[in-house]
Amino acid sequence: MIASLPMYDWPEVQPANDRLWRAMHDSLARSGVEAPETLTRHEDLWAQWEAPDLLFSQTCSLPYQMRLKGKVTLLASPDYRLDGCPPGYYASKIVVRRADDWVAPRDWRAMRLAFNELRSQSGWASILTHAQTLGTGFASQIASGAHRTSARMVAEGEADIAAIDAQSWRMVQAYDPWAIKLSVIGQTRATPATPFVTAVSTSGDMRAKLCQALQAKVAQLPASDRAVLHLHGVAPAEEIAYLTVPTPHSGSHWRQDSADRTAAPGMPPLQFRTN
Repeated sequence: MIASLPMYDWPEVQPANDRLWRAMHDSLARSGVEAPETLTRHEDLWAQWEAPDLLFSQTCSLPYQMRLKGKVTLLASPDYRLDGCPPGYYASKIVVRRADDWVAPRDWRAMRLAFNELRSQSGWASILTHAQTLGTGFASQIASGAHRTSARMVAEGEADIAAIDAQSWRMVQAYDPWAIKLSVIGQTRATPATPFVTAVSTSGDMRAKLCQALQAKVAQLPASDRAVLHLHGVAPAEEIAYLTVPTPHSGSHWRQDSADRTAAPGMPPLQFRTN
């Protein structure tokens, strides 16, 4: 049986995530639910998300839309109280180096975009969709493997622009000194946030108990852990909202991957991280 919280499980916040899961575990045990005592932590997130014994995890809207629908069941969406986002939604901050904070969308065509994964809503799909809406694009794209790495690449001049989901951006500002080299020049549209999920085979009664434990233990988070996780509550996860999130036309890379489960040409197998 698998339980994981991989979306924002940076080393700096792992102790808080462990305490949240321990509280949920104990609550589930009192209601007669057998659950893993510790969180699973390894890079192969598809193996976690698609495991038939997945009890609890967190994923991203693009993986859900393109591959996980019918394999996992949505439980709830996190409320991180992000600027410009209703509960259960998030957006990405568009960041550049401070020296470039004057750039307009038309200037992006000369800039190198760092993105975490082709299969990321907040780091890839959101910024390309945003750019298409503005009638612009980018000179080139560089896959970094992680939001944190994308931001660092921009700060250190290895890339020029990136979309960092607003929750990850908070964490970059909190833990990475080089963040002072970066400026936010915009924000993408709000879309449904990284949902909590369980295997599609999980019974209705079990899903209800998971939701009750999640809601109760998030509400009871100690102030110190809430300050680290920025998790203020949970909101309903509406499937239609996740399935209708716009994706860029170049999303054909994703669609090919979701169909044959092989990486797009030149891309490694999915190692979906935000840290």
